[in-house]
Amino acid sequence: MSEKKLAIIATKGTLDWAYPPFILASTAAALGYQVQIFFTFYGLQLVRKEMDLQVSPLGNPGMPMPMAMDKWFPVLGTAIPGMQRIMTMMMKSKMKSKGVASVEELRELCLEADVKMVGCQMTVDLFDFTHDNFIDGLEYGGAATFFEFAGESDITLYI
Repeated sequence: MSEKKLAIIATKGTLDWAYPPFILASTAAALGYQVQIFFTFYGLQLVRKEMDLQVSPLGNPGMPMPMAMDKWFPVLGTAIPGMQRIMTMMMKSKMKSKGVASVEELRELCLEADVKMVGCQMTVDLFDFTHDNFIDGLEYGGAATFFEFAGESDITLYI
């Protein structure tokens, strides 16, 4: 029986969207899957050396708001300058109080578990990044690189 494979495309670069690819990848690796994450467009933020991930409450109606704010605080109010930073601090505090690992810890866990991480070279070029902007161990490739692995995968997820 051959090893199961999981392919993940990570396209989002916010704090709340950073958790799913790393949690799923590390869990699958622990279960014996061969795992690859392809980071493209805003998903590249998740593999930068210097991360400053934020939660974006604006346009995120499923986000539970603290103090039942979703019941009394207007959605437009989430666009007030500084609100994103406040919501990010609140989310990080909540996660820490619940014992949830940080994105950096989960990312490191994935690297230790031999999850292959591939940065989209086209996106790196598009946004004028250099390889120095990204973590050690990140490989680079294009869509064809992803399809080569995903085409043989048991599970492919778009996050």
